[in-house]
Amino acid sequence: MSATKMNLAVRGIDGKIEQGDSFTNDRFPDLKADYILANPPFNMKRWGGEGLREDRRWKFGVPPAGNANFAWVQHMIHHLAPAGLAGFVLANGSMSSNQSGEGEIRKNIIEADLVDCMVALPGQLFYSTQIPACLWFLARDKKNGPAWRADRRFRDRLGEILFIDARKMGQMVDRTHRELSDEDIRKIADTYHAWRLPAGKAGGEKNAGEYRDVPGFCKSATLEEVRKHGYVLTPGRYVGAPPQEEDDEPFEEKMKRLVAQLREQQAEAARLDTAIARNLKELGYDL
Repeated sequence: MSATKMNLAVRGIDGKIEQGDSFTNDRFPDLKADYILANPPFNMKRWGGEGLREDRRWKFGVPPAGNANFAWVQHMIHHLAPAGLAGFVLANGSMSSNQSGEGEIRKNIIEADLVDCMVALPGQLFYSTQIPACLWFLARDKKNGPAWRADRRFRDRLGEILFIDARKMGQMVDRTHRELSDEDIRKIADTYHAWRLPAGKAGGEKNAGEYRDVPGFCKSATLEEVRKHGYVLTPGRYVGAPPQEEDDEPFEEKMKRLVAQLREQQAEAARLDTAIARNLKELGYDL
């Protein structure tokens, strides 16, 4: 908590910080935020859900007592302003789980048209857990941007969800951990910014460019498509496979090359067989 206060002070931000339990002792019960960023604990089992079955925040369904994922999601939705935006990290299971009513809650959130964008992240990004993770982006009003920011007006995205599959991005920095480069992060961010801006309009982030679906990476899907997939939000279901590299080598030349390569491998195998037989014979063994 002291580190958070220092972080805000260094950046000249006048923030109010309270310590407590977000579920059972919400210190900001009446807060309606324009932006929410969060990295809640993954698959939290003991969160006091048994005593919160009638909580007013569970507008889309009562979250299971043994997993807080959709309690966090609904807690953030509850605290969003009418034009608010939320971005948060969750375990991959949140995109497809149907256990203990989670699928129904996810369905209700999707049908309320609150899901703006889903990003599947590569594995091994976190030092604290090996659980695969994803990014959720929610928007209270997908018609446009915040009314108080005329320079950030977005296009009407009602009935649409952007899916980004970033699982193959990043580089391994050691045996167990992967990192996304600045270029990787920029590609993901620019794709989202370009998608939600009017075609041809530069806004939000400079040079975001115009959006287009990229097979294997991103897809703008309709709610009807999501319904057909059983309200599963896994980007891989929607983005499809990346295009295969074209093979411009003529068939005859390719066959000659492969046959020559096969003969070389067969000759090498015969040489190794002979050497092995000779060594075994010297040891007193005959094949």
